[in-house]
Amino acid sequence: MRKTTIVAAAILFSGYLGEPAMRGAAKPRARELGVPFGGSPGPGNAITDVAGVVVGHTTLISGEGKLVVGKGPVRTGVTAILPRGKRSFDDAVFAGWFSQNGNGEMTGTTWVEESGFLEGPILITNTHSVGVVRDATIAWRVKQGGPDASGYWWSLPVVAETYDGWLNDINGFHVRPEHVFQALSGAAGGPVSEGSVGGGTGMECYEFKGGIGTSSRRLSSALGGYIVGALVQCNCGRRSQLIVAGAPVGLEIPKEPNKDDQGSIIIVVATDAPLLPHQLKRLARRATMGLARTGSTSGNGSGDIFIAFSTANAGTWASRGPSAVTMMPNEGLNGLFEATVQAVEESIVNAMVAAETMTGVDGHRVEGLPREKLREVLKKYNRLSP
Repeated sequence: MRKTTIVAAAILFSGYLGEPAMRGAAKPRARELGVPFGGSPGPGNAITDVAGVVVGHTTLISGEGKLVVGKGPVRTGVTAILPRGKRSFDDAVFAGWFSQNGNGEMTGTTWVEESGFLEGPILITNTHSVGVVRDATIAWRVKQGGPDASGYWWSLPVVAETYDGWLNDINGFHVRPEHVFQALSGAAGGPVSEGSVGGGTGMECYEFKGGIGTSSRRLSSALGGYIVGALVQCNCGRRSQLIVAGAPVGLEIPKEPNKDDQGSIIIVVATDAPLLPHQLKRLARRATMGLARTGSTSGNGSGDIFIAFSTANAGTWASRGPSAVTMMPNEGLNGLFEATVQAVEESIVNAMVAAETMTGVDGHRVEGLPREKLREVLKKYNRLSP
């Protein structure tokens, strides 16, 4: 076994145990490289700045060389976002979703649309693992205790996907129930691992290495002091499209395209602002504008699907009678809209900055976004922060 294979196997074992969501302190984020972004981030600049939200990853990396279906190479995983931690199945949150371009999948959204609630966690994985992740989420929920507050044993989990078949043995079905259990059980608050982790392990974005990214914004006290957080699994776009902080980074670091715009992106938006489902759908739509700031045009082959939820109005879902709820007036939403756009934009760039170069099936290699070159381009266009 060569050294690279030993390293990969060790990561697989770590992922199987349910690695923590916390990122390594040595890996810089976009702001630390001097990328300028608008707005004021929350204390951790992550979706977990919204109180109660926890994130877990299981990362699966093993093997190298020629693709042998069922054996690898493996470059995949699963990411879990729980709106109210382990209480997510017992106290659902108001939610709304939006499909910017529907060549993708997010299960459970018809009930989100109908009921206005997200009942449980959100899971993100690769395209061909949606089924096993969905079923495993139900099994994990059953293991947690009795029936839900309505007295029924049933669940329609929200599971989303992007395609990692360029780097991963996607038809080998390497994501298994135990990996889903580990991501859910190991979910935690605080800093969140970014880049090639969890469901984002084998993803590419603007033909650089992509994956998981997160960011947050805190509104001013005059606007309520609310937090808006975003988490993305980015796997979309062509190199020539990439824009960072207004600078044409993709054009300045060119390459011959190896595909049309057939990738996808899943965006999760969380807030503690008291929003009702129709308002959260409006928030989910604004994720499109954060995506557009990075250059995407949501091509025909892209699955760009977004969901937003609010952790306010606890206890509403379980009520047996009429519930009193609070809501923001529509005139008060502009700050939340702006925060969503800003947090989504930064999340995408954070994912790319964190992701390292990766080689996968049949020697396919996806380069990480070169950090020093990024700084040079930003400086050239007078966009580099001091």
